[in-house]
Amino acid sequence: MDTKWKNRTLVITWLLLLALGINGIVSAFAYGSKYIGKSYFQSIDFSSEYEQFTSLLAAFEITEHDKDALIREIKVTPDEIQEHRYRYGSLTQQITNIKNQYESKIADAKANKEAANLYTAERNRKIDDITRNFKSDKYVENKIIEQKKQTIIDYFRKLGDYRSDYNQSKAVFSYYLKDMATGKTYTNLNISSDDKPESYFSRKDMLFVKSYPSSAGGQYFPVEKGYFDEPDSITELPKHYLKGKIGIVKTAPEDTAVMANYQSYKKTQRWYTALLAGGMASLLICLFLYKKTGVMNGFSFKSPEVYYNRIPIDVRLLLLALSGFCTFMYFLEESIYIYEPDDSLSIVKRVLIQTLISAIPLSILLLQAVFWKRRDSKISMEQEYQQSLIYKVFTNTANTFLYRNTGIQLFIMLAIVFFAGAGFAGVIAVNHLIVIYIPLLLLVAFPALFFLIKKVSYLNIIAQHAGRVADGFNEPDLAVKGSSVLGQLAAHINTFKHGVKASRKEQAKSERLKTELITNVSHDLRTPLTSIITYAELLKKEETTREKRGEYIEIIDRKSKRLKLLIDDLFEASKMASGSIELVKEKADIVQLLQQSLAEYDEAIQKSSLTVRVTCPEKPVYALVDGQKLWRVFDNLIGNIMKYSLENTRVYISLNETNGHAVIVFKNVTKYELGDNVDEMFERFKRGDTSRHTEGSGLGLAIAKSIMDLHDGSMDIEVDGDLFKVSIIIESI
Repeated sequence: MDTKWKNRTLVITWLLLLALGINGIVSAFAYGSKYIGKSYFQSIDFSSEYEQFTSLLAAFEITEHDKDALIREIKVTPDEIQEHRYRYGSLTQQITNIKNQYESKIADAKANKEAANLYTAERNRKIDDITRNFKSDKYVENKIIEQKKQTIIDYFRKLGDYRSDYNQSKAVFSYYLKDMATGKTYTNLNISSDDKPESYFSRKDMLFVKSYPSSAGGQYFPVEKGYFDEPDSITELPKHYLKGKIGIVKTAPEDTAVMANYQSYKKTQRWYTALLAGGMASLLICLFLYKKTGVMNGFSFKSPEVYYNRIPIDVRLLLLALSGFCTFMYFLEESIYIYEPDDSLSIVKRVLIQTLISAIPLSILLLQAVFWKRRDSKISMEQEYQQSLIYKVFTNTANTFLYRNTGIQLFIMLAIVFFAGAGFAGVIAVNHLIVIYIPLLLLVAFPALFFLIKKVSYLNIIAQHAGRVADGFNEPDLAVKGSSVLGQLAAHINTFKHGVKASRKEQAKSERLKTELITNVSHDLRTPLTSIITYAELLKKEETTREKRGEYIEIIDRKSKRLKLLIDDLFEASKMASGSIELVKEKADIVQLLQQSLAEYDEAIQKSSLTVRVTCPEKPVYALVDGQKLWRVFDNLIGNIMKYSLENTRVYISLNETNGHAVIVFKNVTKYELGDNVDEMFERFKRGDTSRHTEGSGLGLAIAKSIMDLHDGSMDIEVDGDLFKVSIIIESI
């Protein structure tokens, strides 16, 4: 037991390390590529901040503009007057557009005379303004001057809004620029005229330095329009050839945006470096454990592996590839993005949570890979291929043409159905095609439909006949129509019906069941009786202590009750089989009866490892039944579930009302192999535990079946591998 837990712990640890390693490496490549091995001063964020600073520096220090002078120098050209006048069309077009704009507004406001008057006045003002535009150049010129004046005012106000940003940036950036044409110097360095600025920018504590020009023939410091949407009044900027340097020192104020972003970048860089290093270390540890401990052998899930191996090999391969793709996309999409590098606890928590979550799809992928690797080597690839879905589709298609006429007829029918549907769609799209569609429908589709109905009718007759023969009815021979596949099938059924093989098998089965019944009755009655006799002899001995006597008496009492239960069940089963028991039928709620039966086992269910799923309608389902006897059916079935269900599995119990019948279904996974003969489960003293070591009389299903027969209901058992399903159908009212 300790070894098993050690193996599981090793597997879980290895899986989490693998998930951590993949998460770390994927996150480092997905988001850390712009951090690892790079500098903040190479980033797009810094480039944007640097561009803003240089633009502010040019606007505030290098280029000087007087607002009043610019306003005084405003000029309007004849082309500007013409463009303003004809911007929205000719005079007639503009007046028409304005009238159309206000026509609906004035009409909607008729109920409100004051609003209508306001709209009318506003429309007339605009028409008057446009009319004056076309009459007077001076009027248009004054309007353009006012617009340009307002643009200049807006520009300087916007420029003033950036003053605080510029002052903050000056505290971070150190600059020394000299105009090569005028000799004027622009700097915020606190140095004397004798000091060389190059020595300042050559200090070891400089974080960033950029020179202008950067090399021989390189670009000088840029002084350009465009960053602040300068008005057209600033038509030209004087040509500046600025030479110098701009840099950032380590001692720059850390409360500024640039330095705060710089520190955040460095922290983020360290986190992604740690994720990459941790991820690689985790993968190396996983590789070491894989080679040294054989950790993959810990992926041992026998039950799922059995079911998985039943899946066709091509479907398994597809599932494996799909799982691999989904797992890869999950790691890629959910890779760790660090947006708050200062919050270490949050980052660690996200890494751990992401590792735990990503371990789920990773474990599913690895489990499939292990199952694939451990698939039965005794089965050849040819056998695997024969069990594949592709092979089955191909084989079934080929079998369709096993009788060529049948395959061709099916193909023709499918083609007619397809073209009939396509033709109907064509008629809807192009109406005049109905002239061609209707004759083809009458001459081809309808005869084909009649032929199909005829064949299906004959097939149903054969199927119904075969079913009645299988049920034991003495049916007359089927009519053999022609030499078609259906005709040959009818002839074969007639031949089989006259055979005696089925009756001989039935006779042999009857003799075998009779022998088993006698053997089981003898065994189940003799076992408790032998215990009673043995412990009664022990009680007679004088040397038996009082404590032992108490134990013996308790065993005798328990075995006596067990013997009484067997006898009572056998007596009840015999009475029901002979039909000598009477039912007291009353109107009863089946839902309530089922819930009462489940309530009796509530404590046992809670103590067990089973998970019981019960589905019942909210409204009552009534039926005319003997409530006590039907409760006995439910009690027997639930008791069998509790005794014979595989541990740690689910049990499904459902009740539905369908077509005037109450349908109750019990499904569970059995712990014992049941075999293929379902009908024998209803035989008396028949148990799922063939070793007969469990408690029970083996009469539960036989009694339940008899009770349902007395109620004119049905009780059916279905077994699919280890899935055991009991269906009860009874007429509802």
